[in-house]
Amino acid sequence: MSPSVRLQEMIRVIRGARTQGEERGVIQRECAAIRAQFRQADNGTRSHNLAKLLYVHMLGYPAHFGQMECVRLIASPRYNEKRVGYLGAMMLLDEKQDASLLITNSIKNDLSHNSQYVQSLALCTLACMGSAEMCRDLAPEIDRLLRASNSYIKKKAALCAVHIVRKVPDLGELFTPAARSLLCEKNHGVLHGAVVLITELCERNPDTLEQFRKVVPELVQIMKGLVMSGYSPEHNVAGISDPFLQVRILRLLRILGRNNDTASDAMNDLLAQVATNTDSSKTAGSAVLYETVLTVMDIKSESGLRVLAVNILGRFLLNNDRNIRYISMTSLQKIVQTDHNAVQRHRGTIVDCLKDQDASVKRRALELSLALVSAVNIRSLMKELLLFLSSCPPELRAHTTSGIFNAAERYAPSQRWHIDTILHVLTTAGGDVRDETVPNLIQLITTATELHCYTVHKLYRALITDISVQSLVQVACWCIGEYGDLLLRGECEETEPVQVDRDDVLDALETVLQSHMSSPATRGFALTATMKLSTRITHNVDIVSIYGSCIDVELQQRAVEYNALFKKYDHMRYRGSVCGAPSVIAKLPECKSPVPSSGLSHTVPGPATSTSGGDLLDLLGGLDVSPAPPSVKVYEKNGVTLKLQTDSQTDTGMTITLTATNSTDGDITSLTLQAAVPKSVQLQMKAPSGDVIPARGLGLVTQTVLLNNPNKVCLHSVSPWSEACTLCVMDYRKRGFSNLIDK
Repeated sequence: MSPSVRLQEMIRVIRGARTQGEERGVIQRECAAIRAQFRQADNGTRSHNLAKLLYVHMLGYPAHFGQMECVRLIASPRYNEKRVGYLGAMMLLDEKQDASLLITNSIKNDLSHNSQYVQSLALCTLACMGSAEMCRDLAPEIDRLLRASNSYIKKKAALCAVHIVRKVPDLGELFTPAARSLLCEKNHGVLHGAVVLITELCERNPDTLEQFRKVVPELVQIMKGLVMSGYSPEHNVAGISDPFLQVRILRLLRILGRNNDTASDAMNDLLAQVATNTDSSKTAGSAVLYETVLTVMDIKSESGLRVLAVNILGRFLLNNDRNIRYISMTSLQKIVQTDHNAVQRHRGTIVDCLKDQDASVKRRALELSLALVSAVNIRSLMKELLLFLSSCPPELRAHTTSGIFNAAERYAPSQRWHIDTILHVLTTAGGDVRDETVPNLIQLITTATELHCYTVHKLYRALITDISVQSLVQVACWCIGEYGDLLLRGECEETEPVQVDRDDVLDALETVLQSHMSSPATRGFALTATMKLSTRITHNVDIVSIYGSCIDVELQQRAVEYNALFKKYDHMRYRGSVCGAPSVIAKLPECKSPVPSSGLSHTVPGPATSTSGGDLLDLLGGLDVSPAPPSVKVYEKNGVTLKLQTDSQTDTGMTITLTATNSTDGDITSLTLQAAVPKSVQLQMKAPSGDVIPARGLGLVTQTVLLNNPNKVCLHSVSPWSEACTLCVMDYRKRGFSNLIDK
């Protein structure tokens, strides 16, 4: 390719290159030729060569060696060279380049040129890449041109002033008088530049904002003229008269009316007129209406006008353009808290947007639907959200489940509905719920005392149906461990009961333990449930002992500890009948409290008695029915005697004193008494009188226990193994008593 080819020929050759290497070769040869011609004297081809270099720059190749040529062409008296030089300066120079300072004087001279087109080139270049130093030097020239009679120059000078204000905000006061005078112009280009300049000035300076609030009536008149004007071919866009200028004026009115009653009142009628007379079938009309809505919501507008704005956004939701639907829901999301009832009227349309194919629209519809949930519509709207959850994209499931949980916790009409909703979510998208879901649901089930039977039956059905959802399996295992007696009973008023026996329950837990889908945390819940069931089911030791050599350290430790409890303290078992069920062996007394997420039980065994007078699991039974005897012996073994005495009793409380004596030849040290009561009863244990029981009955240790029963629960009727009061004697060490608990 010859170095003297025209720009069009160079473009044709570059586009015809078959490989990137061939393209680079063509460009390198042409750049070398351009460099050589730049070094020669002016031969009339400088602008031609710079134009080719600018095309090379647009392709992403280095063109910095043409910067000085731009400076030379700007200083040229010929318009065609000056035009290419200014274009090159805007593309190759910026305020960080030292060469940009060299054109300051040329721009100043051209701003005073007698040709409006040369002045226009200088104004465009300064507005594009003028540095702060250049703006300070040339600001007086721009202010002078703002007062010129030529509309073509004034509109470009206004936009150049905007750039100067952004670079040097302190110069804004210089342009304030001229900017206000430009509002009297009839030329739409000048008005557009003036509105943009005034907007910039008001955003930069609060004092200037107060000054321009006085021109709100003028802006209202200009806007009314645009809305009510007839057809004008010069300004008409899809049936809307100059929508660009209308949008700019509405943005300025929004700034002027914000937090100002007077300015807001002056524009209320105009905004209502624009909202009712603008056609929204075209994009131009939708843009004007959208700016109108934003202005109404941002100023101190009347309530009726705000409802009208929300209705406009509601119409946008029916638009075929997804972009319009998206911005509509984005705007509704911002105002749903302040205008909740108005937005609520469009709930059906918003819910329909959940079925949109566009992911961004679907996400916005989800966020808005969750924001619309209230105590009134919780049932109907939750059905739609649960239906959406079953088919929503994977990236939205976590957000959907979190929103449903928050709404259910806040507006649940009943505890049963709350539990059913959470279980439905876990069944549908259990793998996408937050980590705190399991303990939160356990806490909810714990407090819903009357729903224990219903919940355990429902969770057991879910467990035997599918064990792939780890969060659901964990809650099910915990619930079976806590309320397995209600499951084995085979009776439930709230739902059809599941007829199962002990083997079925153990098989379900064993399936969880052996499944490859179960995580270590889930196996921990299943192990703990098996341990809790030890008071009802006797042949579960083998299940636990298998995990004594598990590779997971926590599971191994848990299995070893539980297995030790099963085997080492076999002598503590008692035989009895619970709630009409067959006689079973109770290995451990149990403290019924929600197990933490780790699934580890903190119940500690201790010496127990199986005298005919009662057992430790029902130690405090019947306190609120008949007067307690003066003193009851509840433990007597290895020389240690423990007695219980009721000091005082009311309908809602009781005070008990525990007394421990020692008839052996040696002192017993490190005595600790612990008690657990049903969840409906509050327990407070005072400090003991000591932790050493003197030998040969020479002294005793006492401890006071306060029971608060605000619900007036009939304690004697509580199932001995489901909600019993347990008393454990632990931590007493003495020479010759190594076979006792040492924990």
